[in-house]
Amino acid sequence: MNKYVLVLISVLTFLSNALKAQESEIVEVFKNQPVNFHGEKGDTLSIKRVQDGRLLFKKVKAPVFPEGTDVKLKMTLKSAGDAWDKSGSLFVVTEPDKIDIEDIANGTETFPEAAGVKDYPGIKMAENYIPALEILRFMTPFGVGYYSDEEAHPRIRYNRPVSVPNWAQEVVWEENISHLASELTGEFIIGVWIDTWTAEGYTIDVSLEYSGRPLTTNKVIPLVNTIYYAGQKHPDLFAYQDLETNFELPEDATNVKLHYITTGHGGHSGGDEFIKINNKVNVDGRKVIDFIPWRDDCASFRRFNPSSGVWTRQDTAYAYNKKGKKEYKEIEERLASSDLSRSNWCPGSKVSPEVVNLGDMKQGNHTLKISIDGTPIEGDKLNHWLVSAYLTYEE
Repeated sequence: MNKYVLVLISVLTFLSNALKAQESEIVEVFKNQPVNFHGEKGDTLSIKRVQDGRLLFKKVKAPVFPEGTDVKLKMTLKSAGDAWDKSGSLFVVTEPDKIDIEDIANGTETFPEAAGVKDYPGIKMAENYIPALEILRFMTPFGVGYYSDEEAHPRIRYNRPVSVPNWAQEVVWEENISHLASELTGEFIIGVWIDTWTAEGYTIDVSLEYSGRPLTTNKVIPLVNTIYYAGQKHPDLFAYQDLETNFELPEDATNVKLHYITTGHGGHSGGDEFIKINNKVNVDGRKVIDFIPWRDDCASFRRFNPSSGVWTRQDTAYAYNKKGKKEYKEIEERLASSDLSRSNWCPGSKVSPEVVNLGDMKQGNHTLKISIDGTPIEGDKLNHWLVSAYLTYEE
């Protein structure tokens, strides 16, 4: 075999390997999987159901990309009969050799004292405890899919505004989570939690798509997570104190970024779900986030919310009459519960992190402090804030 043939074979082999590296691979995590409370179980061979089906865990095997990769998350959800909007979270157990939320939920471990604050256990990192790394915060819509059939649910048609020609059959969320690739390749554990209390609950699909494109791989440190995955108390702690935690960087870090996810909930019409409340975050005593998390575009999600409660309200329109002339006219409009503005979420929306570039940080101990002027729980007014935060950095 002459040298030109050998060179050609080498080139073809290189091109073939390069093309393979660029081929995307999709890993199916959940498929038509029920999430509910004492309802249909679905896959019980590869999926662990705890909290009576409201919390699921699955061990995932994904490709390994030595030179890094993009990762795109896709989640599809539809109601199996639950008519309400519920908080939801998709997360990763990052260090199973330490105590984590799966151990707690399974009853094999208890929260370390250092990981909690008074009556709120397991909400921050400690020496032997790592909080769940949240990869998607989502809010279920009111009854999408199950109540979208107007023949089966005829009253629903009278709640549909003219701007919505048809109810959506499902809601789909996509999120680029390439910055978390180090925790999403090889073998790892994914969990999903939905705060449903109905036997019908929801049905979900979740997949991860890997591009194979060479990309810088970040280190990841989960810092705090106040979501009550394992049945803890609703976290109204911010009404009483700040949430502070210490963390250690094992080496000098460059391009450090803080990812902060926050949503306010509960309290009925005057509670933390429906009032504007400032969030402040400090790292090493320096304020890095200071904003009011708020969504005022919830009416744009109306097609996903067929079972939302509806009121009517009087309004005035300056519109064309039957004679083609404009006039002021008293009208009565629909106002759906799902239309109302909320603390950083809408029924049927995902909640993307606030991301702050902290620059370079030195090896050693650092501090994080979160301050929210929250409202305490009072009776059935369950005010609380679900927050999670993590760091990414390059070595």
